[in-house]
Amino acid sequence: MRNSPSIKDVILAAGNGSFFYDDQAAIRAGAAQDGFRYLGAPLTPGFTTIRMPSRSLSIGLVMSDDMIVWGDMMNVQYSGAGGRDPVFRVDTIEALTRSVVIPRLFACDASNFVGACDRVLAFHEIKRLPLAIEYGVSQALLRAAAHIARTTTAEVICSEYDLPLPEKPVPIYAQSGDAREINVDKMILKSVDVLPHGLINSREKFGPSGERFRDFVKWVVKRTREIGQPGYYPVLHFDVYGWIGLEIGMQAQKIADFIARVADDVPGYRLHIECPADYGSTEAQLEEYAKIVALLDRRGTGARVVVDEQCNTLDDIRLFAEAKAAHLIQIKMPDVGSIADSARAVLLCKENGVGAYVGGSCTETDLSARAAVNIAVATQADMMLARPGMGVDEGISIVGNEQSRLLSILAYRRSQNSRQNVGGTSV
Repeated sequence: MRNSPSIKDVILAAGNGSFFYDDQAAIRAGAAQDGFRYLGAPLTPGFTTIRMPSRSLSIGLVMSDDMIVWGDMMNVQYSGAGGRDPVFRVDTIEALTRSVVIPRLFACDASNFVGACDRVLAFHEIKRLPLAIEYGVSQALLRAAAHIARTTTAEVICSEYDLPLPEKPVPIYAQSGDAREINVDKMILKSVDVLPHGLINSREKFGPSGERFRDFVKWVVKRTREIGQPGYYPVLHFDVYGWIGLEIGMQAQKIADFIARVADDVPGYRLHIECPADYGSTEAQLEEYAKIVALLDRRGTGARVVVDEQCNTLDDIRLFAEAKAAHLIQIKMPDVGSIADSARAVLLCKENGVGAYVGGSCTETDLSARAAVNIAVATQADMMLARPGMGVDEGISIVGNEQSRLLSILAYRRSQNSRQNVGGTSV
């Protein structure tokens, strides 16, 4: 049965990500900004400057019927931080792709998505391939399987993991970048489900004892009431990059107390706090986050802890989900690697009663963002990131429109199947 198209050639195209790679260690250490750049020497290996333009490498699978399907490789904004892969280098990734990955692609069954990922992305020299390669190649393999099956990529995921065709949209979460006030206004005017991220990545933004951050949270709610539609109550999600721990103290009780006070500042709103502290390793993060979660749960507060740093791979996500060491886990797709693993990660979270947030990075591309939407919708994640870039409008448009088109296609499929079933039973 090999009448379906196979892979007959592979092409590569260097490209750009949608934002910049940032040296988190240097920024956390207080690097000064000069316009859009940061001054000083980088601290994280692989960075030549503290802020570097993000790059990508596209991989195109030329099918035997001459259709070409694509995937995009890249790393996240804060590469090399929190246990992540080092900063992306196109030449290094391209060389490994040509020498190791492409020969495997010619030997795989492109109609079997999970099997193809297992074969093509297998360890090389007793090590995982760079996660950027896993991410981009798995996108291309998913699109190849969808092309062969003549379906959407979401339908391939549903088939592979025995999931029903989804009917409901996944809430969209937008991130503000440094242009916080203007971008918060954009999000509110567009009635985004979850907002604003806030980029609380420095002592200046967090403030002494966190007062500047608390003022910002209250301002977001005030602005929502001023310019939002009546009855609009978005989820408030703030990424504090470990600054609660750095400024308030690393003890779980102190962190839980601070988060509860922030929740008390904004009654009636659901509050997410991402990365309240970074304990430096997966093991320490797991232990301390479980304490923070338990303390907040005992208080009955509506605040929720979101884990990001030190929880990168599918194995990490399994540990945090099983230990209930977060209320919500960011499945940061380029850090997870293969998008087959991102789908598994959402299902793992659901099995363990933990929220699943299909995240990613501003450094991604339109192509990888659309792939992420299909994963999030197929698995019915709890929320997904609007990306790529930091402009807000573009990410909301790319992710929101892809989701809308996808749900319309799936609704059409259901209606067609219904008609065929009715026709088949008629006399």
